[in-house]
Formats: sequence, structure tokens, C-alpha cells
Amino acid sequence: MPEAPSAVRELASDPSSRKRFLRQAGGAGAASLAAFIAACGGDSKSTSGSKSQSTPASTPMAAMTGTEQFGEGDLGIANYALTLEYLETEFYNRAAESGMLKGKLLETAKRFGAEEQAHVDALTALIKKAGGKPADKPKAKFPLDSRKSILHLAASVENLGANAYLGQAANIKDKEILAAALSIHSVEARHAAVLNLATKAGPAAGAFAKPASAAEVLKTVKPFLAS
Repeated sequence: MPEAPSAVRELASDPSSRKRFLRQAGGAGAASLAAFIAACGGDSKSTSGSKSQSTPASTPMAAMTGTEQFGEGDLGIANYALTLEYLETEFYNRAAESGMLKGKLLETAKRFGAEEQAHVDALTALIKKAGGKPADKPKAKFPLDSRKSILHLAASVENLGANAYLGQAANIKDKEILAAALSIHSVEARHAAVLNLATKAGPAAGAFAKPASAAEVLKTVKPFLAS
């Protein structure tokens, strides 16, 4: 079983790091952290007051994440996430302006759009803080032909977003970027649950979420990118 990345292990074992993470990510983020550690594999030999006996040689070096086109390492992952958040924000803005949504649905679209914009702002700030350049906002196109098509597309987008964050969690080394990813992942999952119910798909597809690779995610969103 592969080891959890160093940032995840430190957040799990260091009380000060854990408290800082909980302030940033909230209770749902804590639950996600536990799931990510379990998925990555913890050090079951660690005990109170002792450090893990693992060595750097046990951790694969320069593992490919599928996000290299957006930059190297954590900055590439953060810009990949930022690109997805750009698309989600634009989708909700256009859905709200389409005239297809009314009442509670319109209110929900606006609220989800505002939350996706907050994700854009947070990721942009983290990328700049880390010395990187935020990815450019892509041009997007969405089929907004009916209320039903908008709801189904929204559900697909949110489920994909949640799975995309899950797919990259084990690759993130920077604690601030990891905490942000965990926090955003939990919000994407809650959005997905609401929309799954709205489309009568059920709140969740099963007991465990399925991570999505960058290749899978980018292939899915390609039709929504304007040439």
C-alpha cells in the first residue's frame, strides 16, 4: 500500500497543523482528510511520540499527475483546479442569465456560482502566494437549452469537480494548497448531492467516492471549451 504524501501525514499527526487545517477546511474537510489518508495508506507502525520510519526512497519521485500542462508540481495541480473552477463559475453565471431557471432553482444557481467564484479567488491567491502565475480563464460554451438540460449538466459538472479534487489529493505536497483542495472538494460534493437529488439520481452513487484522473476530467470538459 503506498504511503500518504508528507503533507497529509503531517496534517494527521501534528496537532498544530491539524488545528490550522480544521480552521481552514471545517468539519467536512476533516472527514475528507481521513478518507484521503486511508486511500493513500497511512503508517500503521507510527505511535504516539515517535516518527514514521519511512525513508525518502519509499516515496515515488516525480510522479506524473496528468496536470503537467498547467505547470509543475503543486502549482500545476492548483492551476488545473483553477481552470475547472473558472468553467463552473461561468456555467452558473450563464445558467442564471439564461431565463430557464426560476424561483429556488435560480437562487441556488446564483449561490453556487458565487461559491465557485470564491474558489477561483482562493486558488488564484494561493498560486500567487506560492510564486506562480494563475492560469488564464478559458473561453467556454455550454448547452443551456432547457431547465432539465441545465440541471443535468450542473450535476455532471459538480460530480466531476468533486472527483477531480479526490483524484489529485494524494499528489499535493503543499499544506495550504492541500487544505484548500480538501475544503473545496467537500463543497463540490455537497453541490453534487443537491443536484443529484434535483435530477432524481440520488444523493450519492455509492458508499465511496471515485477519484477521477486529470485525463478523464479534461476529456469530459473538452466539449465545453470554445475553440
